[in-house]
Amino acid sequence: MNNISRAFTKNISQAFQLASEKLGTAEDITDLPQEYKELELRVDALRTVHENILKITRIHTNSSPVESRDTETSAPPQPKTYHHALARSCTQGAELLGTEDPFGAALNKYATVQERIGDHRIKMDSEITQKFVQPFNITLNTSIQFAMRARRNVNSTRLALDSAKRRYKSIRGERSEAARLEVEQAEDQFVAAVEEATTLMKSVLETPEPLRNLAELVNAQLAFYKEAHEILAELAPEIDEMQVQQEALYRNSRND
Repeated sequence: MNNISRAFTKNISQAFQLASEKLGTAEDITDLPQEYKELELRVDALRTVHENILKITRIHTNSSPVESRDTETSAPPQPKTYHHALARSCTQGAELLGTEDPFGAALNKYATVQERIGDHRIKMDSEITQKFVQPFNITLNTSIQFAMRARRNVNSTRLALDSAKRRYKSIRGERSEAARLEVEQAEDQFVAAVEEATTLMKSVLETPEPLRNLAELVNAQLAFYKEAHEILAELAPEIDEMQVQQEALYRNSRND
């Protein structure tokens, strides 16, 4: 039997073994170590955490404007942050009302502040993208993916082992020795695959990289909210004073 025929027979045998297990008719299913099964659950949980958090934090990759290809004929797109959009809306409102109008003047000041906060938001988004989203995504697509691939290999070698055991039980006579050697070889491959997958899963679970990435996320957010707080704290007394003056003018006009 050539290598192609041997591989084809092996695949057919594994497929039969898998079908038998799903139907509940398999006689012999090699069990995996309890430690290995617990590691599988923990890695699955870690992968889910990465996927779910990335779905949300990818929003930070969309705030920076993309430069126009033809800057001579069209202006670059405007930043997409909430703060920049609010600044543009308030600027338009101030232009419509005029800065002589108290509310128009306040909108103009608020627009300037939101523009500054928006610039800090773009800086935060850039830092989060570089220091959290990208490395978090790399972890998902490398170390976690390597562990998942090793687990698939464990499943494949386990099916091969159980297939070899099933064939060995059905063979008699001079071919039984070859079948026994095939079982031993399959056992060695299975044990090696389990050891490799166990090592990779432990490495994924023990690395401090996710916590390091989370610390970077917190620091980027902290810097942004600190800047935003300081900027708004400068504006708030001005708006309050304008509001008090407007209230006084309104009451005086009502009393006249």
